[in-house]
Formats: sequence, C-alpha cells, structure tokens
Amino acid sequence: MSKPIEIAREVLELESKAIADQISLLGDDFNHAIEILKNTKGRVIITGMGKSGLICRKIAATMASTGTPSFFVHPAEAIHGDLGMIVEGDSVIAVSNSGETEEIVRLIEFIRRIGVPIVAMTADRKSTLGTHSDVTLELKIEKEACPLGLAPTSSTTATLALGDAIAMVLLEVKAFTPEDFAARHPGGKLGKKLLLVEALMHKDTELPVVSPDDAMQDVIYIMSSKRLGIALVVEKKKLLGVISDGDLRRLLEENGAGLLEQPAKKCMVQNPKRIAPGKLGVEALHKMEKYRITSLAVVNGDDELLGLIHLHDLWKTKLF
Repeated sequence: MSKPIEIAREVLELESKAIADQISLLGDDFNHAIEILKNTKGRVIITGMGKSGLICRKIAATMASTGTPSFFVHPAEAIHGDLGMIVEGDSVIAVSNSGETEEIVRLIEFIRRIGVPIVAMTADRKSTLGTHSDVTLELKIEKEACPLGLAPTSSTTATLALGDAIAMVLLEVKAFTPEDFAARHPGGKLGKKLLLVEALMHKDTELPVVSPDDAMQDVIYIMSSKRLGIALVVEKKKLLGVISDGDLRRLLEENGAGLLEQPAKKCMVQNPKRIAPGKLGVEALHKMEKYRITSLAVVNGDDELLGLIHLHDLWKTKLF
C-alpha cells in the first residue's frame, strides 16, 4: 500500500499538471469568450451539476467580487421553475466535463430561445454542449487524481483555475480598481484593510479649522479643544497650510510669548501632505509612515478641505 505522503504528492502532481495543460489551449476561443462576457449588459449566469456546480459557485463569487455581476443557477432547479433568472442581456457559462450532463443539455434550448450567448467549459468540444454553444473552452484532462478514477479532481481543479483566469482577465479589461474591490468587501479583516479614507476621516465640526488671519492664541485653543494635534489653515474652503503640535513647540522656542499675537498664515507649514477621500486607509498609513507624520488632510481635486485622517483612526481599525 502506498504511503499517505506518496499518494498526496501524486494527487498534487496530477492536479498541477491539469492546470498547466490548460495553458496551451488558450487561444482565439478564450478571446472570444472574454469579448462575450465583457460586453454582457446583464449578469453572467454560471451553471453546472454536482462537483462542477460547486466550482461554478466559487467562480461566480469571484466574478461578482471583481467587477462582473454574476451568480450561480442550479441547472436542475432552473428546469423546474428558476429559468426566469436568466433573461435577455445576460450571458451563460455552462460547465460540464462530459458536455452531456442531462440538466445542462435541457437548458440549452431555453437559453437559445431568448438569445443569451453560451460559453461552454467542457472536455469534449464535440459534445452536445460543445456544439451548441457560442464558444467552447475545451478542458484537457489527462487523468483524474482520484485513485479510482471516479471522483472529479483534476477536472474540477482545472475548471476552477480557468474560471479564475477568466475573472482576472475581466478585472483587467474593466479597469477594476482596489477602491472598487474595497466597496465590495466591507466586512472582516479584509474589509478593514480596504476601508476608504472617507470612511475613517474626521469631518465637519470635528475638524480643527482656523483662518489665515486668526491669532496663534486662538489657533492653540482650537488645537487643544479638537484634540487632533494639528490645526488646518483654510480660506474659502481651500487648504492653505497646517500647524502641528511639533510646529507649535518649535515656534514657541523661537518666539516665546510673542508667538501668541502672530497670525496663523505666518506660522503655518505650506503645501502639507494630503490625500484624496477615495484612497484606501492603508495608503494613508503608508504615507504617514513615509513622511513620519501622524495625520493627513483630506482634500478633493480642487484642494478643498473635506476632512482629516489621524494615525489613531487607523490604529482603531487594526490595520497594523
């Protein structure tokens, strides 16, 4: 009897080979499939039975989270009342290793009748599914990793990898951004890492805003009352400069009590570091670390002040 590690190694080798074998099959059919999916006005419906169906659910979830509206439809349930989930404007990815899965084959006529394009993923291009689809992505499976040759293993692994490849290509061609990804992942540790600056920043009455002509004694009062360790010098909504706790200590050493009568515009640091509200919180953290500062002004494209993000705000979200 083979040792467990030997069996495991053989399984991994067979499944990794199944993925590698798909690379040589990529060509015009793949490009055609991407065009269909990219131009889909509705949703990408993914369908498959059994183990293939489980893989389809994961592919649909990956697409939905990376900019391609998508969901899984169970083919057996579809032919028993759920066909209304597929409508004009959608496209379908149908997965069947044999290409002859009864429930999938029965769906083809309905899908054809409403004019929805079909992208097939099958190991048999000449199967019913392969010959009745708009484009067929052929899977090359030399051997299942199951010692009995029965349980789908290499085939489902290759299908999943090909589905990931499709999703990642669509992500690129649709210019999907980290900010877009963040909007779709608000929960959990990943969601925290993808929080946007606008969701973390202080704004409105929380901001330590002063005018350029305000005396430094008033600036110090504002800084103390807002407890953010900085004052934002603003005129007509535009950010002109900042005065931090560190700046204040330096100015007091240089000017003593005479500082209190000085206007903010003579004491401020011009052109302070800033960030846009649509940037990720981790980007704000990296910027603070790079310049060794504890806060960033948040401004729009016209340099109008929108908020302030502080290092403590990032600590609270446990970004690091």
